[in-house]
Amino acid sequence: MTQAFDAAAQQKLLEERAAAALMMARQLGADACEVGASVDQGIGVSVREGDVESVELSRDQGVAVTVYVGQRKGSASSTDAGDESIKTVVEKALAIARYTGEDPASGLADADLMATRFPDLDVHHPWALGTDEAIELAVSCEAAGLAAEGIRSSDGASLSSGEGVRVYANSHGFMGSQCGSRHSLSCMLIAEDGNGMQRDYDYTSARKPGELRDPAEVGRSAAERTLRRLGAQTPQTGRFPVLFDPSQASGLIGHLMSAIAGGAIYRDASFLCGRLGESLFPDWFTLGEKPMLVGGLASSPFDGDGVQTRDNVFIDKGVLASYMLSAYSARRLGMQTTANAGGARNLRIGAELQSRDELLAQMDRGILVTELMGQGVNSVTGDYSRGAAGFWVENGRIQHPVEEFTIAGNLASMFAGLAGVGSDIDTRGSIHTGSWLIDEMTVAGS
Repeated sequence: MTQAFDAAAQQKLLEERAAAALMMARQLGADACEVGASVDQGIGVSVREGDVESVELSRDQGVAVTVYVGQRKGSASSTDAGDESIKTVVEKALAIARYTGEDPASGLADADLMATRFPDLDVHHPWALGTDEAIELAVSCEAAGLAAEGIRSSDGASLSSGEGVRVYANSHGFMGSQCGSRHSLSCMLIAEDGNGMQRDYDYTSARKPGELRDPAEVGRSAAERTLRRLGAQTPQTGRFPVLFDPSQASGLIGHLMSAIAGGAIYRDASFLCGRLGESLFPDWFTLGEKPMLVGGLASSPFDGDGVQTRDNVFIDKGVLASYMLSAYSARRLGMQTTANAGGARNLRIGAELQSRDELLAQMDRGILVTELMGQGVNSVTGDYSRGAAGFWVENGRIQHPVEEFTIAGNLASMFAGLAGVGSDIDTRGSIHTGSWLIDEMTVAGS
């Protein structure tokens, strides 16, 4: 079993060390300072064909210090959060600051923006999980998958469970801390027929261990997903509607958020530069975040600058309503922070949802994409080209699996051509979305 993790004691210790770092920075000549400190502990096991492949008990900690001397900035970090290490980190950060150029946008977020509300967001649910129990759960998950007729072998099952504490403090007098947990279980299987081997997987993830899916269910689902890929063909080349499975549709939202991130905007490195207030999606589509969502996988009352988080709407009835800004990127753009230092939290879609069958009927003839490969996304131009696998659809019905093809388009036209969002919402991550039906993309196959 992992060493007992006293979250309250760790939180107090990190807060004391953060306060000590702030005091030290002030004494050594910093005009302002911010400190991030964290400690995480977890267990991870992996099994294959019923045998244990690895058992990992981890405990990681770290501290990062950023100091400001006028408008010069210096940052340093260490994986040792002891008193002597903190002193060394502060000294290094100050040394760096004295050699950097002045940046008019540098500095802490405004003091009046600091978080003052710290509700219980129900994000810390530790799991007193012993090594033997963790192995047993992974083995049972894999065994359920291997029991399915047609499954040849396993590529492994893995279970991980962890919890941690993070603290952020700055010289405005702000001190924020949060405990959290994350647990997951996955299984990957292999099937074979006359055309060769296929591989697929399934997983479950949650803050609370009791909300994980049953291990046997995960294994059986992994088997089902693997078996349905047998007999895959290469689709014909052409332009067709493409239905992105929820697991892949979340990636499209990720590309959108990267494109509206303040860092990309002020560097003029996004295809959405200068498009604030313009229509990007159909008018029935809205996208926002809920960082104070109770139990959310990305919930937090404060962002990486200590700013109070709040609900934000990024796409309002199809229109790009807001960029995603930290204090620094907001200053670079002459705007106000959206409390998104560290990214968006708990993204949710507002739209009339359709069932998977309704979306398939609407597309009539095209491709359902369940896997994407490669990194062919250009955030500057919006050009999109990815290797893919999935299923061919004819007359609104899935006909057979397909693989070894590429889908291509441009994110701007794909967003504008969003024809429907599914009710089959994937809730395993911080982005909750169903399937996305894009009206037309280029498919390069046979």
